[in-house]
Amino acid sequence: MSQADWANKDFYKVLGVDKDADAGAIKKAYRKLARENHPDSKPGDSAAEDRFKQVAEAYDVVGDSDKRREYDEMRSLYAGGFPGGFSGGGGFGGQNINFGNAGGAGFDISDLFGGLFGGGAPGPQAGRRRPVRGSDLETEATIGFTDAVDGTTISLRLSSESACETCRGTGGKPGTKPHVCPTCGGAGMVVNNMGGGFAMNETCPQCHGSQVVYDEPCPTCHGSGRGRSSRNIQARIPAGVKDGQKIRLKGKGAPGESGGPAGDLFVTVRVSGHSVFGRRGDHLTLTAPVTFDEAALGAEIKVPTLHDGPVTLRIAPGTPNGRVLRVRGRGAPTKGGGKGDLLVTVEVQVPSTLDDAAKELLLEYRKATAGTDPRAGLFERSSTGQHSERSS
Repeated sequence: MSQADWANKDFYKVLGVDKDADAGAIKKAYRKLARENHPDSKPGDSAAEDRFKQVAEAYDVVGDSDKRREYDEMRSLYAGGFPGGFSGGGGFGGQNINFGNAGGAGFDISDLFGGLFGGGAPGPQAGRRRPVRGSDLETEATIGFTDAVDGTTISLRLSSESACETCRGTGGKPGTKPHVCPTCGGAGMVVNNMGGGFAMNETCPQCHGSQVVYDEPCPTCHGSGRGRSSRNIQARIPAGVKDGQKIRLKGKGAPGESGGPAGDLFVTVRVSGHSVFGRRGDHLTLTAPVTFDEAALGAEIKVPTLHDGPVTLRIAPGTPNGRVLRVRGRGAPTKGGGKGDLLVTVEVQVPSTLDDAAKELLLEYRKATAGTDPRAGLFERSSTGQHSERSS
């Protein structure tokens, strides 16, 4: 489509939307009109087919934010009249029309709008690759149990793609100059006609969107402009991180191209175990052995914490095996800035050997409690499936 074509067309009117319509309204209008006028839905209707092509052409411009901005600027300039008139008769016959201003200086309209739709000569950015954000990277790191609770800084060695050091990302042999890509004419894009009135803009397969090519590619990267680089970074792992949690480090990924921002780094954290403590969410866990008499008669015992020294727990008389006691505020850091708890599981110890005195005392205990059967009703409940408060 030549500049004379798009300079005199109102694409908003074609789509039936206001000039200030947002992207969603434009897309909705395009889909509606495309369905109504598609050649498959109205075979043999040449008027509908023409209308469909006009709608597709309009959406290709105002449906793209960059093209729409250039189109609006051009329409505004055209509607207001060009200062000093223009050469070439009475219209936009050539692509390199020079418009003068009151001071006698001129500008080339193709420099301003030549990149739109791939028409005209490549603009002032030709020869330089567009800024491209770097890729996101992923890695794993294993840290100790205590480091996961407290937070730590670790060193990571990363290997990623970056601009080739020999050609600095241009893809050309150092000392050679680029020229306009013959495939796309310097647009960086080519049109792929898909039939049925559909056409799509695609990145040029020869210059890969850079608008220029080199006759002699870089001997190191063979024209790709990319290379491999290794680097060491310091990564802060926050306090309270859990095993398997993924941490996002902004800007620590692969470097960008042509001034583009770096990508992000995602670190999956693996936490090694601890010989005493465990983890349950934001709570730390601990198993505390107690003797039979401590569980039966009650006692006060000391248990360790991860950092704050021992704490004293009261074991109530008749405490069963497996009961969990809670020590508040001695767990891992939480997102809200607080701390979880330390959960202590009571484990009643049964001695493997007894001396004669201890055995004699236990025999006396057995005689004293002979009338108590802890398994009373067990067989009856097993056959009927009856559930009672005693069995829960």
